[in-house]
Amino acid sequence: MIFEGRAWLFGDNIDTDAIIAARYLSTTDPGELAVHLMEDIKPEFPGLVAPGDILVGGENFGCGSSREHAPLAIKGAGVSCVIAKSFARIFYRNAINIGLPIMECREELSGIEPGSDRLKVDLEQGTITHLRTGRVYKAEPFPPFMQEIINRGGLIEYVKARVNPAK
Repeated sequence: MIFEGRAWLFGDNIDTDAIIAARYLSTTDPGELAVHLMEDIKPEFPGLVAPGDILVGGENFGCGSSREHAPLAIKGAGVSCVIAKSFARIFYRNAINIGLPIMECREELSGIEPGSDRLKVDLEQGTITHLRTGRVYKAEPFPPFMQEIINRGGLIEYVKARVNPAK
């Protein structure tokens, strides 16, 4: 899978309460959650993010509680991929389980102008290209079975296809 979109930068230790505040957890509707994405740390963000955009975080992205609402809100906003230096393990699993593409890149993605610079992400090759500068960053690609989970839209659809391959 290859994604291309505007990059939005966030720092280290972005927790699930920052991604989607606890006051919105009465719904699991991705579209409803999306209108509140990151609003406590960047109030204007829900009005700026557009389908195809890419979130770039630092260390420990998605730390905090184990709620699935955080990756659901990101996916509901149409974000194509989340890149971070590292992910909290529960966020990592929840993202894969719902089919939200994520990529760990230990390199510092430098010189990105948030909301205007574009990135191209190749999940299979594990590359991230900063389109304005041409700089290519290397990340660890997912193994094929995890790529298939993401391609199918999450773990439930992946299992359905494995149980009933004719569909």
